[in-house]
Parts: sequence; structure tokens; C-alpha cells
Amino acid sequence: MKVSFIVCTRNRVASLLETLGSMTRAIEAAPGAEAEIIVVDNGSRDGTDTALKRWSASVSTDRFDVLLLAQSRPGVAGSRNAAIARSSGDIIAFIDDDCVVSDQYLRDLIAHYAGDTESVIRGGRVELGSPQDIDFTTKTAARASRLTYPDHPGGFVHGCNMTCSRAVIERIGGFDAAFGPGATFRAAEDTDFIYRGWAAGVAVEYVPDMSVKHFHGRRDHRTIDRLHWNYQFGNGALYAKHIGRSPWLIKHLYWSARNAARELVGGPRFDAHLGLTWRAIVTANLSGVLAFAWHSARTLLTRSTVRA
Repeated sequence: MKVSFIVCTRNRVASLLETLGSMTRAIEAAPGAEAEIIVVDNGSRDGTDTALKRWSASVSTDRFDVLLLAQSRPGVAGSRNAAIARSSGDIIAFIDDDCVVSDQYLRDLIAHYAGDTESVIRGGRVELGSPQDIDFTTKTAARASRLTYPDHPGGFVHGCNMTCSRAVIERIGGFDAAFGPGATFRAAEDTDFIYRGWAAGVAVEYVPDMSVKHFHGRRDHRTIDRLHWNYQFGNGALYAKHIGRSPWLIKHLYWSARNAARELVGGPRFDAHLGLTWRAIVTANLSGVLAFAWHSARTLLTRSTVRA
């Protein structure tokens, strides 16, 4: 079993090197494991290219292969697809460039996949890396669980620590390049991938090991508010994209709207501590729905014009 670690990066050279260092330690802690590390530089201007070449020259490729790619087109989803196309692993592990994997990460991963009898998308524990960062985008549930109807696929496993068998890619394809950071819909490239897998009969599983520490660096509430808006904007586009096949997804928008109405008459906020409201969620969802409709209309118009 070969594991392909995929890291996409943009202007985070310091944290990227920490990420790569942790992967090296995890590989060294799993004797006999076969692995490769693929890094995609998505247009960095902070010396990432030079640092990557220096790092690549310093590691022992007797234990694992290293592949450095450059992707000029903005977007995490497109960068991940470029890496997938060049990968050779049986298992793909997507790790963000501000995460540090545990020393036993690869051993945990291999133990899980060695026992599988079906195609799986699997995500592990995501802990807060720095106590100075706001506790957001973490997942530390103590028990394993699987996505079931009508759970929302968003955040069930986190895209910063998400893995899958190559059979999943062969079954559902890669990431939708219109979703995710740097792309039209700003977020939800992982949610769309997870949902498409689940809809195709792939198991989606969270496990409390395979852990990473997430050094996201967000320390003010305005930054969290903006990030949360992008997540919900992406979710709105997700609802619009899949409404024909899975109209039940729109129930989540309905439930958010119902909570927003209660919020207006004194009901609880979505997250009072962080100042996140149900009203903002609904507004962002609807904005995402409209953006997807506009994007689809423009795409159809462009195709019609080309054919003409």
C-alpha cells in the first residue's frame, strides 16, 4: 500500500516547511511503509519555490519520493487535481499547508485502510495548533462515526485532513475547480467532494486518530466571520449544484432560515461566543445559490456561443 501525501500551498513558506517536516517524521515512524509527498505551489511569491528546492535536496528519497509541481491557475481544487493526476499512491492524503501531522499519522492511516472492504473517504482529528488562535475549524470528537442521511456533509471530515482510496477518485472524479479557496465559490470543494462520494455509495468516515494540529493563525473575530461567510457561500452553491439530484440538501437552508427567524425574536445565535448568526448563514447561502445560477447561465451561454 502506497500513500500519496498532497499539500497545496500559497505564500505560507514557514508553515509549509513545518508541515513537510511532520510528514517526514511520520514516514520515518512507519518502517516499511511506501509513500510520496507531492507539493503544489499555487503561485507563491514568498520564496516558496526556493525553499522547496532546498528542502527536497535535504531529505532522503530512499524512504519516500518527492514531487514538486507549480500551478499558475488560482484555486486549491485545481491544484489538488493536478497533484492527483501525477500521484501513484493507492491512498491519497490531503493535508493543508498550515497543519502538522502526528508522528503516528501514517501508521494510523495504514491500519485503517488495511482493514477496509469498501471505498472510503476518511478524515481524522483536527486539533487547534496554537492556543493564541481562535478555536475554529477543529474537530476533536472522541468516537468514530459515519456520514448518514440527513447529516450535512460540510465539516463532517475536514478538508485539511482528508484521505481517500484511489478507487474513490476513479469512481467520482476529482475536485470541482469552481469550488474552494481561490475559485468562484470560495469554499466547499471538500464538501462537494465528500457529498459526491457519499451520493455514489462511498462510505464517509471520521476517526479520532490520524490527527493533525491546525495552525490556522486566525486571531480576530472579523477574520472568523469572513471565513464563515465564505463557507456558507460555498454551501449555497453546493445546494444549487445538487438540488436536482438531492433536493433534501436544501432542507439545511430551510432549517437555517427557521433558526434565523427565531434569532430575530430573541432565539439563540448560531455561535454567540464567536458572534456568528443564523441570519448571516442564510444570507450567505442565498448569495451562493444565486452565484451558482449566474455561473451556470454564463457557462451555458459561452458554450452556445462557441458552438455557434
